[in-house]
Amino acid sequence: MKSETGIYGLMAEFETHDQLLEAAAKAREYGYRRMDAYTPFPVKGLPQALGRKRTLVPLIVLLGGITGGLSGYFMEWYSSVVSYPLNVGGRPLNSWPSFIPITFELTILGAALSAFFGSLAMNKLPQPYHPVFNVPHFERASIDRFFLCIEALDPKFDLRVTRGFLESLKAIFVSEVRL
Repeated sequence: MKSETGIYGLMAEFETHDQLLEAAAKAREYGYRRMDAYTPFPVKGLPQALGRKRTLVPLIVLLGGITGGLSGYFMEWYSSVVSYPLNVGGRPLNSWPSFIPITFELTILGAALSAFFGSLAMNKLPQPYHPVFNVPHFERASIDRFFLCIEALDPKFDLRVTRGFLESLKAIFVSEVRL
């Protein structure tokens, strides 16, 4: 995550989400690939403009739910058939209808826990420090401003050229993000 210059990247501040969306699309067209946006609310179309791919969280949730359901069923089957077989009312030992409630609950629990921890892992959270926190006015990213940061690790990044590009997008302010 470190660049040789001690600069994390350049950040441009915009007043509206439409300006940010347009700027992200232009930066992508221009050839920048390592960039991120910071907004006070979700902006429709921004992930596509930034070139983000689909997330793996739904697959993680599905696998967590399947694992939870199978572990719940196996736990009940093992206790009823192998560990402590008890014939109650002439029913078979592997009476799957009686296993449904706990299997369902463990499916939901497995999916919920994998969604929570999968989201944290995929978003690299918790992250108590990030270089963009030092940018002037960045606290407004959670109130009313929109920011686009092009990282110095981008192959096309050149401090002078990238600054000129961001200023040409009618940004309110362009600042360096120091490590």
